[in-house]
Amino acid sequence: MDSVTLSIIDMSEKIGKNGVGEKELEELKKRVADIAITSFGAFNAEPVKIGMKTLLPSSGKRNATVFFTKNKASVENATFLNGTMTRYLDYNDTYLSREALHPSDNIPPLIAMAEAEELSGKEVLNSAAVAYETICALSDVVSIRDRGWDHVTYISISSAAGLAHLQKLDHERFAHTLNLAINNNISLRQTRAGELSMWKGATAANASRNSVFAANLAESGFTGPAPIFEGEMGFFKQVSGSFKLDFKQSRILKTMIKNYPVEYHAMSAAEVASSLRKKIKGNVKSVDVETFRVAYTIIIKDPEKLRPKTRETADHSMPYIIAHTLVHGDPTPNSYSREFLNDRNTLSLVDKMNFTVTERFDGMYPEYLPVKITVKTDSGTYEEELDAPKGHNKKPYTWDDLQKKAERVMDTDSARIVVDFAKTFQKRSMNEFMEVLLNVKA
Repeated sequence: MDSVTLSIIDMSEKIGKNGVGEKELEELKKRVADIAITSFGAFNAEPVKIGMKTLLPSSGKRNATVFFTKNKASVENATFLNGTMTRYLDYNDTYLSREALHPSDNIPPLIAMAEAEELSGKEVLNSAAVAYETICALSDVVSIRDRGWDHVTYISISSAAGLAHLQKLDHERFAHTLNLAINNNISLRQTRAGELSMWKGATAANASRNSVFAANLAESGFTGPAPIFEGEMGFFKQVSGSFKLDFKQSRILKTMIKNYPVEYHAMSAAEVASSLRKKIKGNVKSVDVETFRVAYTIIIKDPEKLRPKTRETADHSMPYIIAHTLVHGDPTPNSYSREFLNDRNTLSLVDKMNFTVTERFDGMYPEYLPVKITVKTDSGTYEEELDAPKGHNKKPYTWDDLQKKAERVMDTDSARIVVDFAKTFQKRSMNEFMEVLLNVKA
């Protein structure tokens, strides 16, 4: 058994023995509310409909509920459908480090497995802590994006670790859950290059679906390739290079809830554009944006970002997000409809933009998310700078903020019920959670 596997198992055992800190537990409960909110917003999205048409009806040895329905499916298929809902709007939480990713992608498989096994909310939260600590530690050591691999590859590792903890697997079966989950689930970065497809919002769900499959096999004694990290043709050699994971301190409090449905590196830009919209007068002549290199690489440089043809490309386009916000107001899940993508005023504004990567902002990232926008009009010059948007770990989301976020996609009563339920999630069952989701109204 290699050292990385052993370190993950050791961290899992400590959480099993000591539990999760009070502050960390509170944040994880907020993430449960957040995935309910983001999932409901995506329930009628085309990829979700396609997934349901393709995968339902479904049944397996273990079965779980598809969110907001009475439909049961195998835990693997429920994970894929619920995970796609969670992720599709690009509205769930974020962790920024050498790799930027979405830790709450790990929660749908844990809920599905816990429902099938009649496990408690407390067990889900403890297992989510294992998954969060795993993926954030991985994010801190190596950017596999720079090597051509998608960050979802890390979801394969972290969701497998969370599931192995949830199922209370012994060391050998825990290790083989990781071995089986990782070996065939190395994801190409092409998912997020150029014009983006539906798969951008579903690939994390696919990774965690495959981890469920791996955990089920490993629990029954199925073995996988080992040592998966340090082996002759293992993860270090083929994907990441060597590393050691540091679990000395928790990273859960450094994760961030999204205030807008935009790729997180555009979050400060959206907030600044929203503020400037209330101030600027006259016809816009130019928009100058100062940013950092990671943002430029992921959501600015590709020509497709200037004329996005899909919602998946648009929510990963800082030029579009800034222009849309200046013209129409705060981004919402509806901001990427065909009507908005073809809006002449928005596209005209995109053509007036200039982007500059600055050394100062590069030095501030990933601890901060800096941006400066300067808008010149025929009436004057307006500029604003921001280093951390609402929801960033420097300005964390409150329960009241979650209530307001929920009200953007569901009615007030449903929002209150979902948020209140999440506050006591550690005392609740997954059947109760599914009953709450079934009664959510738009």
